[in-house]
Amino acid sequence: MQYTYQGNAIVELEVSYVPSHLSPRAYGVIVIELFEQWAPITTENMILHVEEGIYDGIFFHRVIDDFVVQGGDPTCSTILVYPATSPQCGSGGTGETIPLEHNPNLSHVDGAIGMARSQDPDSADAQWYIAETEAHGLDPENREDEGYATFGIVRDGMSHIRGIALTPTSDDPTGEEIVQNPASSAGRPTYEAEIITVRMIGVSDPDGTLRFGEVDTEDDKGWLSSMSDALGIIGLSLGSLLALAGASFLVFYVARIDPPLGIDQGQKPPTFDAVLLDESYES
Repeated sequence: MQYTYQGNAIVELEVSYVPSHLSPRAYGVIVIELFEQWAPITTENMILHVEEGIYDGIFFHRVIDDFVVQGGDPTCSTILVYPATSPQCGSGGTGETIPLEHNPNLSHVDGAIGMARSQDPDSADAQWYIAETEAHGLDPENREDEGYATFGIVRDGMSHIRGIALTPTSDDPTGEEIVQNPASSAGRPTYEAEIITVRMIGVSDPDGTLRFGEVDTEDDKGWLSSMSDALGIIGLSLGSLLALAGASFLVFYVARIDPPLGIDQGQKPPTFDAVLLDESYES
């Protein structure tokens, strides 16, 4: 999960939150790489929901500092004034579940995104969470309930995840990092932590760049190579080039495609519905 792999989908979350009682509302962007080669079912599920727009305008309904920030419930949107919302918020979804999917290359490292589920391992639907720190207690080898599935990682914007994790909640109303509730489990933010929009923005390459077309591995061509490419594009053969040599003038338009910008350069607990069962937070 340390490295970026060619062709993986890149998802962008635009968020808004209040880090503390005395802080102004903050806005930011979180960029996530989805590991399609290791979690094809889970990533396809995520991409489908992103393209359907079910995450736009909802909020993070569960935030626990030093653990996870959880969102993805399409029923968790504000009704008139926050925190008024649907009674199903926290247990909602699309009604379509996917099987639990593990891969030895994936674990709950800092910044990992995983699927929330109920007690049934194969009950993940639309809700997901992002680990605000390492959360290996959720990995299958450390649990007796098959664990939770991770399928991607934050590549940019972890500062916003940490800011959301610090926002005052129903379990930790002070919002102070030094004052924490060890029994925190619900964690509804005091101030709305909104997911403004979630969208697909492209695919990744091994060098960490974000591309929208075919990969060109020869970015550092000399001028002769560039000229050759240009001539090839306009269909000039060697013979036609010699014929043109005697003309009064010859103009070459040589065009290069600049390397694309790097990713970092752009700007209800009783029923256990979709709740992470972390033993370290059980009372």
